[in-house]
Amino acid sequence: MTEFNAGQLRRVGQVKEVTSLANPIVKDIKALAQKKARDESRSFIAEGLKLVIDAIELGWTIRILVYAKAAKGKPQVEQVAARTVASGGLVLEVSEKVLSAVTRRDNPQMVVGVFEQRYSPLREIRPKPGETYVALDRVRDPGNLGTIIRTADAAGASGVILVGETTDPFSLETVRATMGSVFAVPLVRTNVADFVRWKAESGAMVVATHLAGAVDYRAIDYRRKPVVLLMGNEQAGLPDELAREADALARIPQAGRADSLNLAIATGIMLFEARRHLLTLDADA
Repeated sequence: MTEFNAGQLRRVGQVKEVTSLANPIVKDIKALAQKKARDESRSFIAEGLKLVIDAIELGWTIRILVYAKAAKGKPQVEQVAARTVASGGLVLEVSEKVLSAVTRRDNPQMVVGVFEQRYSPLREIRPKPGETYVALDRVRDPGNLGTIIRTADAAGASGVILVGETTDPFSLETVRATMGSVFAVPLVRTNVADFVRWKAESGAMVVATHLAGAVDYRAIDYRRKPVVLLMGNEQAGLPDELAREADALARIPQAGRADSLNLAIATGIMLFEARRHLLTLDADA
């Protein structure tokens, strides 16, 4: 790690002190709340010192580090600032008013990072035995998507494949809901036609949850091949063209009056069932 402290960085002009909401850089960061700005700049915001540290440790490119004046002098903040400068990024020391405007929170985190977006190309995903992926068809809710990414991380999944017009995984709401897992779980963005072609070539077993599912999700053997858990849109479920591609249509039996489960909850149930089977395989080996 570069041995700078915040005072040294400030003396060499690497830390910019900003108190005005009219500052052009602040305006650009605030604009990242909008998908158009994120798409054009290929950037997004992540809040919290731990998330920023984890992202840098995992090799993500930090473009701008923003920290509150109250965080000045804290060793970890100084170290992150040094690493940001060493990688060519910009460091801003800002007022709480500016930080609140950037994060759209009344009580913001003291540290915010602006990172370069990262997607893995679908063609480079080659599922291996023992691996599980989640494929999501047109997921709409940022909280659902963020929770699914976090749950996929917790269950040891190898990636999340976003099929069709999904909500943005790099929105403020989604990134918050991932609790940092957005930096740990590979994300793929694709369309239906390319997903179908990839499935045919991948050798993976696609297990889809579907209202017409004839198989109890617990009765499926998830150990024979790499598994792709295919989950449908919150309102409409899976379209026929994707349901036809599944090797198994699964249902999650329910005991109460509810006729469906929240998408993130259903995905979590499927992920940990697949994980349970794989742990059994490891125990038998």
